Amino acid sequence: MVSIAAPGGATSELTEGLGPQDVERVAASLAYASEAYQGKQCASGQNALEFALGVASTLASLGTDAETRIAGLMFELTVLDPKAVAGLETRVGKEATDLVTGVRQLIRLRDMTLGHQNVGRGKNAAQEAVAQVETLRKMLLAMATDMRVVLVRLASCLTTLRYFAELRLFNDMTRAYGRETLDLYAPLANRLGIWQLKWELEDLSFRFIEPDTYKRIAKMLEEKRMMREGFVQSAILRLKSELAAAGIKAEVFGRPKHIYSIWNKMRGKELDFSELYDVRAFRVIVDDDKTCYTVLGVVHNIWTPIPKEFDDYISRPKANGYQSLHTVVMAEDERPLEVQIRTRAMHNFAEYGIAAHWRYKEEGGSDFKGQAYDEKIAWLRQLLAWKTDVAGTVVGQEEEKQREWVEKLKSTTLDDRIYVLTPQARVLELPVGATPIDFAYHLHSEVGHRCRGARVDGVMVPLNTALKNGQTCEIITAKGAPGTAGPSRDWLSPGYTVSSRTRTKVRAWFNAIDLAETLAHGRALVEKSLQREGKTAVNLESLAHKLGFAKVDDLFISVGKEEFSLRQVENALHDSGEAAVAEDAVVLNKSRASSVEQGAKSGVLVVGTEGLLTQLARCCKPAPPDGIVGFVTRGKGVSIHRATCKNFAEMRLKAPERVIHTDWGRAGLDTVYPVDLFILAGDRQGLLRDISEVFSREKINVIGVNTQSSKGQARMTFTAEIGSTAQLHKALLAIMEVQGVQEARRQ
Repeated sequence: MVSIAAPGGATSELTEGLGPQDVERVAASLAYASEAYQGKQCASGQNALEFALGVASTLASLGTDAETRIAGLMFELTVLDPKAVAGLETRVGKEATDLVTGVRQLIRLRDMTLGHQNVGRGKNAAQEAVAQVETLRKMLLAMATDMRVVLVRLASCLTTLRYFAELRLFNDMTRAYGRETLDLYAPLANRLGIWQLKWELEDLSFRFIEPDTYKRIAKMLEEKRMMREGFVQSAILRLKSELAAAGIKAEVFGRPKHIYSIWNKMRGKELDFSELYDVRAFRVIVDDDKTCYTVLGVVHNIWTPIPKEFDDYISRPKANGYQSLHTVVMAEDERPLEVQIRTRAMHNFAEYGIAAHWRYKEEGGSDFKGQAYDEKIAWLRQLLAWKTDVAGTVVGQEEEKQREWVEKLKSTTLDDRIYVLTPQARVLELPVGATPIDFAYHLHSEVGHRCRGARVDGVMVPLNTALKNGQTCEIITAKGAPGTAGPSRDWLSPGYTVSSRTRTKVRAWFNAIDLAETLAHGRALVEKSLQREGKTAVNLESLAHKLGFAKVDDLFISVGKEEFSLRQVENALHDSGEAAVAEDAVVLNKSRASSVEQGAKSGVLVVGTEGLLTQLARCCKPAPPDGIVGFVTRGKGVSIHRATCKNFAEMRLKAPERVIHTDWGRAGLDTVYPVDLFILAGDRQGLLRDISEVFSREKINVIGVNTQSSKGQARMTFTAEIGSTAQLHKALLAIMEVQGVQEARRQ
């Protein structure tokens, strides 16, 4: 048990670094806690007072302020007796009470999500589980409106793990607690740069999750942690002495690698323990690049370097910009010792910049989204690291710096995102101000379309209610078959949604409805026009092609939008000189050539035989004399592909036994083959007419056209019927001569 000196006396472990008034406040809180915790136990079975003292002691070791230490003493009391919150403010003050309330919120979140952080669904369950754990970590930080709340929660986790370790408890409860800590809380300590807690949280959690592996690695280390730390410290002292003698100003620090980190590296890089060179390591921080290499020479002069274990990331930085010199030397005890040498700027970049340690040390840590989130994490790391520099300042300035640090920590929150739970305790990450409509569309587009109401924490709320961190949202959907219900146009009004993703999906729904209505309206107008002209037997597809549309639906839409006049349709109906208007006109005016798409013989020989059923593949549209190959389909004969076809290459890998030899035989003299052409040109008036004249001059029939124009560039796709690729090549050369054409090729 930790003892507290009387007010005005020497500070104890709990009050170290505090001013006289704060010492009195902490002492008064401890006296109240000692009485209030009498006869009470935590859910873990630990004596409540011992637990509270352990938490406060850990917080004191981090150099936190009095309010944080008082919150560490008192929060368990409100967990055991929720009514105790009512009178807490009069005893410990509002600030400490607010911290206690924040810790209780995190504990409430833990109770709601316990057992769900590793739950994934569907075929990507593993990736979903990793993403859900990451979202929970972010949520823990976002829910803490004051970052000191996170410090109290980390200290409480560590205190519980220490209690389990002291009693050597190995059961389902300790294993579950260890897994939760390793998944959620240890990574938070890692991101915030609180190494004092991070390594112990990881080692103790790992001890309960994998007790046999923990013991095996501990045995392989062959020495206790204190002995390893002692060796590293002695090595640091020796190097400092040598550097001072050489007149080199440097900062040297380090510690041996802990057990969980060793296991993680062995597993991640598939290394044997004997292949690990950084079990014992330290860093040297200097002022400039040149001094880095000078220090390297001193290190190699003291200890023998291990060949092939030197990396110069200063002259050859890593892809993420990381810079440092890494060398491994053989120490006096014939064991490896890793030394990293870098400048202060390189060190700050590695710790707080885009190369920060936590990004690549955590599972899934390389896939974080959001630069703003990363920048705030970096700021918190710097803020917590700066706090350790407060001690040792001039007397009278320390309390001022302490207050400055607290104010910055209180105002630093990750409030650009919120985290809301489903009734199944799945956590969704949303932008600040998100409403139940945003929540519904984040779940699934169909859920969003069918959203009719919402319950937040069990209470019905309007759909434009702004959600808050930690709330549970349940969406009430319309009944009926999918696609029968849709959103309201009001949802596009300000206040109903904040997510651009949501608004895009709502607009897409109404755009689809508007398009369908325009299509139906245009169809009705065209059909009425045909009835007036007595041309109801007209082939609509041919009519659309004649009018310059790739599909008949495009014609209907253009007419429905009043972008295309019905008079032009009527003129086309009366223009009997053109082909493909009415069915009888098609018969009279169509080309004498026979298209393989209309049933003409393709002239393809399969293993030397012409009688087998064949079809030319639509994906690559082969034409003589392309190199071709056949693939036996199920029920549709042999599909003929170009030898260079990517689709055929994939099919051949999956079913090589169905590949069959084919070649071109004799086709009819007038047989034509459809091919796709792509033309890129500068957009101008008359471009399509000029290209069409080339096709007409080369006697090539065009059966499909699709054009798109953007930023002065026209992208045109033609489906043309050719007798051979030689005819096509000649046409492409002629098209390249057309004004403005930049590219013309077969697709």
